[in-house]
Amino acid sequence: MAKRARLVAGNWKMHGSRAANEALLAAVIAGVRELADVECVVCPPFPYLSQTAGLLAGSRVAWGAQNVSEYASGAYTGEVSAAMLLEFGCRYAIVGHSERRASFGETDAQVAAKFAAACRAGLVPILCVGESLTEREAGRTEDVIGRQLDAVLDASGPASLAQAVLAYEPVWAIGTGRNASPEQAQQVHAFLRARVALREGSVAARLRILYGGSVKAANAAALFAMPDVDGGLIGGASLVADDFVTICGAARSNP
Repeated sequence: MAKRARLVAGNWKMHGSRAANEALLAAVIAGVRELADVECVVCPPFPYLSQTAGLLAGSRVAWGAQNVSEYASGAYTGEVSAAMLLEFGCRYAIVGHSERRASFGETDAQVAAKFAAACRAGLVPILCVGESLTEREAGRTEDVIGRQLDAVLDASGPASLAQAVLAYEPVWAIGTGRNASPEQAQQVHAFLRARVALREGSVAARLRILYGGSVKAANAAALFAMPDVDGGLIGGASLVADDFVTICGAARSNP
């Protein structure tokens, strides 16, 4: 199996303040300083992007956006383009998060368009896919996440994933305190890698697939020990510096 660099991304969701951000980032920068073999990323809300960029300057922590527009420019009030993010030094952008799909009605086609826009601008999209509890219990997990992934593959081609990150986030495990077992996560991650391999094997071998869904300091090592789990997309735990640093360290301990 190809050796893949580990990545841990923290999604702050709609949390934060200038004072809290400063304290959190200072602790994260210090805590991950020696983790040279793990890429660490934080994704704050849009109003804090400039502050985050300034606080992280010169550190080994990257930053990303929680969303990105599919449009390059124009009369799209409230939207933020990939080019705007790139100008601030943004490297990553989350696309297709389950909360965007469920709460804001983003379709597979819209997610594919946002993915393409991020790639065109030179950002690294973190493409999220995942199934609801109802879909899992109905045995439809692979159908759902396969459809979500195929929408992007069909629109941008498998080569586009060479500059992207994939994240499996079971909707039933986000913010619920529940999480997929390491074996359940591995099963889905292996399916996703195989799905990409049907289109382009070399891209699939190098593709980083993150797990997101109630990842905590206590369960990160077991999840990251799975052969197809290359890191995590972390929600609530990314707002606690000690927890986030421990999770990053867990990725390092499972090369």
